[in-house]
Order: sequence, then C-alpha cells, then structure tokens
Amino acid sequence: MPDQPAYTIAVRALCEFTAKRGDLDLRFTPSPTAQQGMAGHKLVTARRGERYQAELSLSDTFGPLQVRGRADGYDPGLNQVEEIKTYRGKLSAIPDNHRHLHWAQARIYGWLCCKLLNLQEIRVALVYFNIGSEKETVFTELQSANALREHFRGHCERFLDWAQQELEHRVKLDGALTEMAFPHASLHPGQRELAAAIYRCTLHGRSLLAQAPTGIGKTLGSLFPMLKAWPAARLDKIFFLTAKSSGRQLALDALTEIGHGIPLRVLELVARDKACEHPDKACHGESCPLARGFYDRLPDARQAALKGAQLDRHVLREVALEHAVCPYYLSQELARWSDVIVGDYNYYFDTSAMLFSLAESKEWRVGVLVDEAHNLVERARAMYSATLDEARFRSVRRTAPPALKRAFDKISRAWKTMSSEQATDYDVHAHLPGRFIEALENMIAVVTDMTDMTGFAGEQPAALDRETLRFYFDAMHFVRIAERFDTHSLFDTTLSPHASTRRTTVLCLRNRVPGPHLKSRFARAHSVALFSATLTPMHFYGDMLGLPETCLQVDVESPFHADQLQVRAIANVSTRFRDREQSVPRLVDIITDQYRRAPGNYLSFFSSFDYLDQVANALLREHPDIAVWMQSRSMSEADQQAFLARFTQTGRGIGFAVLGGSFGEGIDLGGTRLIGAFIATLGLPQLNPVNQQMKAHMDGEFGAGYDYTYLFPGLQKVVQAAGRVIRGQTDQGVLYLIDDRFARADVRRLLPSWWRVEIVRHITASTPAARASALL
Repeated sequence: MPDQPAYTIAVRALCEFTAKRGDLDLRFTPSPTAQQGMAGHKLVTARRGERYQAELSLSDTFGPLQVRGRADGYDPGLNQVEEIKTYRGKLSAIPDNHRHLHWAQARIYGWLCCKLLNLQEIRVALVYFNIGSEKETVFTELQSANALREHFRGHCERFLDWAQQELEHRVKLDGALTEMAFPHASLHPGQRELAAAIYRCTLHGRSLLAQAPTGIGKTLGSLFPMLKAWPAARLDKIFFLTAKSSGRQLALDALTEIGHGIPLRVLELVARDKACEHPDKACHGESCPLARGFYDRLPDARQAALKGAQLDRHVLREVALEHAVCPYYLSQELARWSDVIVGDYNYYFDTSAMLFSLAESKEWRVGVLVDEAHNLVERARAMYSATLDEARFRSVRRTAPPALKRAFDKISRAWKTMSSEQATDYDVHAHLPGRFIEALENMIAVVTDMTDMTGFAGEQPAALDRETLRFYFDAMHFVRIAERFDTHSLFDTTLSPHASTRRTTVLCLRNRVPGPHLKSRFARAHSVALFSATLTPMHFYGDMLGLPETCLQVDVESPFHADQLQVRAIANVSTRFRDREQSVPRLVDIITDQYRRAPGNYLSFFSSFDYLDQVANALLREHPDIAVWMQSRSMSEADQQAFLARFTQTGRGIGFAVLGGSFGEGIDLGGTRLIGAFIATLGLPQLNPVNQQMKAHMDGEFGAGYDYTYLFPGLQKVVQAAGRVIRGQTDQGVLYLIDDRFARADVRRLLPSWWRVEIVRHITASTPAARASALL
C-alpha cells in the first residue's frame, strides 16, 4: 500500500457502498426538500449550547483510502457526536435498512471524532428531526474508541478491493486518453474549430457557448476534445446532456467510435417509466421481485455491469435481469462509477437533479456538454414552473378518500376565494397566495401521515387513486417552486377555458428567466460547453441561462457555401393569423411550382396544425398526383418513424409539419432524401397575455422585450427547420421563407451568415414559367 492515500471517499459514500442491505424500498417518502433538510439541520444545531461545534470537519486514512466528511455536530459538554437526519411523517415508517445505514455513518463519525480529539470513548447520537412538528427523537449509545476504530476499519476493508480496482481503472483511463487519436483521418471543417475551443475551455476550467452549424459532427467534435483534456484537467466525470432521445443515441454512437481500446465506462440514463420492468408493481420488496433483496444482489450486478464498455439501456437491462435487480435503480448506482454519462437535461439542471446532487455531495470535477442548447431555455423554464388546475382538483376531490376530506376542503376554500377575486380572464399577482400554499402544505402533511397507516405502494399511498396521487405530487412541486419564487418568476391565474357552469382557475408559478436557478449548476461544473446550430444572438442565451461572465462565445464558420442552398424570401405573402385563409392559394402555388420544377422530397412548415391542414388539403384537391404526408397531433414514435421513412433517396413528395415540432430539428435527411423546405411562418410565439407579461419583464430586465419574447425564439425555430435541408458538403437544396417580414433587415440579420437571401417581391403570374421569371 502506498504511504500516501490515493483514493478519497466521503463518509456517506463509503457507507452507501458498504452498509446498504436488504430490499429497495421507496415507501419512506416523501422526503424533505434539500432546502427543508438544510433548514432542519440549522434549527437542530441552533438549539444546542454555545460550545457546540457544527459541521465539524473530520478525516482518517486506511491504507490508500482517505475517508473524510463533516459531522453534523459535536457537543463537548456531553462528549457527544451527532448525526442529524430530517424526515417527514411517522418515524416508524423509516425502514430498518435505512436506520442501519444511518448508524453506520454515525459510528464512523464517532471514530473520526475520537481520533481528532484523542478520546477514549464518545457518545454517538442519531438525531431524527421531523420537519413538520419540529420534534427531535434522539437515540444514543456510548462507544469506546477501540470499538469505533474497528467499525471504521471493517467498512474500509470491505471497500478496499473496489478502491484498488477504481485506482487501476483511473490510471489506465488517463493513459489511454492521453494517447487517444481522433477516430477519423481528419476533423471536418468547423468541427476542428469547435473541438479546439472545447479543449481549451476544459483545460482552463471555463464555460463555452458555441454556435456551430448542422452537419459538421458536433457530437463527436465535442466529446473527443473533452475526453482528450480529461487527464490534464483531472476530470472525474463527463455529462453529455440532450433534449431528445435521438441526441442520446448520437452521443452513444460517437463514444463507440472513440472508445476502441479505451477503458471508458459509458452509461445511458433513461426515464424510470421507460426502464421499469413491472409498471404494475410498487417499488418495494413486498411487491416487486426486482426490489426484493436489491442491495444484497447489487455488488455482483455492479461488478458485472462495469466489465462492459458501454451500458446503454439494452445492455443495462440484460445485466440487471441476469442478477434480478431493477434496471432503473441499477443505473442510478452505476452513475457513481461511470466515466461518461449520457442523459436528459433534467438529470443536471432540474430542481432535484440526480447528477448535480451527486456532483455536489461527492465533490466530483465534472465536464458538462449540453447538446442542442437552444432547447435549454424553454426546458429550464418548465423545470422551474408549476401549475395547478382547479377543474382537475374538483374532479380529484370528489373521489378522494375520507381521510383527505378536511385537507381538501381547506384547499377548496382557499381556491374559491382566489377564483371569486378573479376580475378578468387573466390576472398577475404581486404576492404568492399564502393561505392557499398553507392549505397545500397541510394536505401534503396529511398524506405523509397516512403512509404509516396505509403503507406505500412504491411511491404511491395505497389509499390514493392515480388522479389523486398526481394532484398530490403536483401540489408538492407547486410548494417547492413557491420556495424558490423571486423576481425572475410571476404568479398568474387564468380562467379555465373548459369551465362550463362554474368558473375555475388555473394557477401558475411561471418562470421567466431560468438563469438564476441555473447559475449554481454552471458554477458547480469544472467546465460547461453548450453548443447548437442556432444560438443567435448569443447574448440572449447568455442572459436567459445565467452563463458566467467569463463564458467564451464562439461562432464556428459554416463549412457550407451559398451555392449549396438557394434561399428565397417571398415578400408579397403574409402568414399572419388574419391573412392565413387568403394566403392558402398562394402557398399552394409556390409549393407546387417548385415541386414541378424540381421533383423530389420537400418539407413544408407551418405555424399550427389548422394552417397546415388548410394548405395540405387545398394542395391535395388541386394536385392529387403529388404525394403528401402530414404530421398529426400526438403522433406516436412509430408514426413519426413512418413519416420520416417516406423520405427516401429516390422518393418524391411533400411532407407537412408544424414548426418547432418533432420534424423541425434533430432529424437527418441527407443527400436527396430532402432537397427543399418551405417555411410559411416566422415561428413567433402567440400574442397572448402571458407572452405580453413576458415581454414587459424582458423590457425591464434587458431592454428588448419584443426581441427576447418573440423575435429571437421564433427565428431560432426557422433556422433549425431550415437546417434539415443541407446536411453535408455535397448536398444541394432550396429554401423558401414565405412571409413579407423575411424581407426586413432586423429579421435577416438573425439568419445564418452563409445564406444568400434572394428577396422575391412579385409572384403574380399564372404559369410556372412566368412565375419563375418574376424572381428577382
């Protein structure tokens, strides 16, 4: 064993590895929020005497291990070290295996305290604090230093083989990444510039916002440089975060290309509902066979899983079922031991993000790659917003169990008061509804108390049906978002459009600028690189996302040239709502004229399904020989694949889609699979009271209300959709931007610089040849 410790682990992480046993059991829920937990700790320690030492920093070594942590508190008068655990509901609902884990941590802190203070014995206290009643329940035991030292050594010995394996893995990985070569003969134009910027930022611990055109290989061009910088930057993990499952697959494919001969552990995270093997069963050992004895079988499953290089959802499922453990919770465990983790934005940026929480608690040095980063603005707004619908609450209330009647009556009265004060269809309020939030908190407490009587079916109290349970979790989210409420959000109420005889309201805590919430996420990472083909203007995304002032901004030059894409802005057609019906014949003419002139596959984008249907049906009536296929509302994944399958290299026809939907980004139709696109909208968000409130806030905050609320988000969708046409350096195509506003200079400056936009002001002739000659 080396003289100096080579592997550092936190007390909690050590115990989670060595002391967890028995069933996976999620019945001990809901747990306090992070803020409630911290507040509970502060309240307990504030009750102690002046000599009480809170957050006592402790450590010891065992061979190559350094074990460190912060004891919640030490009372020198009582010679007592305390481990504080906050909870909600009944103390008796805490499972025995949770208590076993808590005692393991408390006793290790007991030894570390004895070592630091040279004590022969110490009183070890496990303090359970109920955040609802603010009552403490304290369990204590007097332990000798020798007994605690043996306890500490026992846990270290159980972890030592794993630590040695991890040390060897890290040495091999660092060496392989240092020698790693790019998997192709050379980098594409643009890809090299992006890769160089990410490499430098990773080395120097900076953030990067990079606009890089579609088709240059951004996924490979971002993963490779961050991996190459890994040894010098001393990274522990890389998180590759995506908005859609297609982005996850591209990352996994790129990592397969990179990973030949490199001992790189890659893990794909998927949502629980997609990973669950028994959706009809609850997440505890009495119900689900994959939860029964989960922690007893976990060591073998964990060891087997890490023998593979890439743990995508399919490989992970095979390993999990072979060892009879839950695939989803096995993936949660493997996140601690994987090198590159591929998953959705929410795993790092959401209110209760798992990867962010792990990075915080384990002090990981992480590099974060954010794919298609233009999506993060709206996704983050949704993460930090909350909505409750009174009509749905009334439906839930009618079928709620008797034990919830009083709690629901209290919510109903508070809601009725707000509804009666609603003067208009839409109201914005200066203050949060304190009485209403108190009623929600009371209901949450009642449900929590019910858990001890009814038991939990996974995370579902057995007495609650699906809709009641859904309202319960929505209410919890509403309360948690209310705790974060500040000037970057607003509280608004809207009269429900589906109210029939009795009017009802929809309450919304609506985030406007997610930046204040995301700043801690960026600050926690060693380096973050956000990249997309549409990040114009960059200051908009910097403001919205709360990027650090030191964030480097790079606009990668496009490898494409103007001769590849004919861009025509049709300036004598209006697609505004009031003009849509009148515009339909013109749109049919424009689309069919281009199709007759150059038959092939085209995509047409519209602002709504109604507008799409009008144009598509008119085209079908007038030109029944042209093949047409249309996006529909709520398309299944299979339907989406069937839509895309129509775009073959030799195919001919026109696909109709909604701008900003499934087919406006993230699809690759290279070569002759797609030779042109028609975009009959600027993509501007609807003009409604909510967006007008957003505009007013953006005016006050950034001095650019219309741009930040309407123009920038709209044009981003236009450019994304247009990017479906040219995917490679040999592709050729045509793009029609159909609306008179595309002729405006302030709109055109938001379009890619390599486009050469031809403004068409008159298309009035009746034949295709005459119309073609009218192009300016």
